[in-house]
Amino acid sequence: MASVRSGTGRALYFCAAAPYKQREKAQIAYPRFFMAGHSHAKNIMHRKGKSDAIRSKIFSKLAREITVAAKMGQPDPAFNPRLRLAIANARAQSMPKDNIERAVKKASGGDAENYDEIRYEGYGPGGVAVIVEALTDNRNRTASNVRSYFSKNGGALGETGSVGFMFDRVGEITYPASIGSEDKVMEAAIEAGADDVESDDENHYIYTTFETMAEVSSALEAVLGEAEAVKAIWKPQNETPIDAEKGATLMKLLNTLEEDDDVQNVYSNFNMSEEEAAKLEG
Repeated sequence: MASVRSGTGRALYFCAAAPYKQREKAQIAYPRFFMAGHSHAKNIMHRKGKSDAIRSKIFSKLAREITVAAKMGQPDPAFNPRLRLAIANARAQSMPKDNIERAVKKASGGDAENYDEIRYEGYGPGGVAVIVEALTDNRNRTASNVRSYFSKNGGALGETGSVGFMFDRVGEITYPASIGSEDKVMEAAIEAGADDVESDDENHYIYTTFETMAEVSSALEAVLGEAEAVKAIWKPQNETPIDAEKGATLMKLLNTLEEDDDVQNVYSNFNMSEEEAAKLEG
């Protein structure tokens, strides 16, 4: 969410999303990174994403989002849309029920940390736009770390808004490919009021405007069942092509950002051809 995926982008200001044309281009992905489009090549970098260490880090970030959501509103998900969404996404990642309940209760505890939501924007190798969303209890520490990650990996951290205008704030609803054919999902998405659908070998990604995400999700659930994930993301308006050489450095930057405990989501607008992706894998 973050989870780990590469693709089209993220940021915090709102931009109305226009319909997107379906794409067949190859990209590399990391559950939390969002690149433009989805394809077979997106799995190259993180075939070990199910390891215990990775799962533990994902659970930690999901728990932080749950705690922040519960603290910002009521601790009952029935009356707190953000908390309801956070819990649903945690369940989709098979986060244990006890962990979820503990994260909710932590929000009302006297020792609960105060987290600030911060968005960082900058450029990676090859002029690729990167947006980083963080939840931190120490702004200075996080800013210093993020700036260091960019500078050490061929990038440069910019001011807020320096790349955000290249992305749209949209809703993304994810279903496994096993739920049905692309045509079936497309038909259901159109009926539910979605803007676009992208499919690959593993998942169907349904896009909505930010405002209609909950409404479309509910309509889809009645037809397709519960989604794997429902979240607001930053989707790139355009893609920046990169080769394997710059891609290797970019992957290092994105991975380093993702590994930081304060970072919740990382988005980028890079696009890599199948040929260049194969070179990177080799």
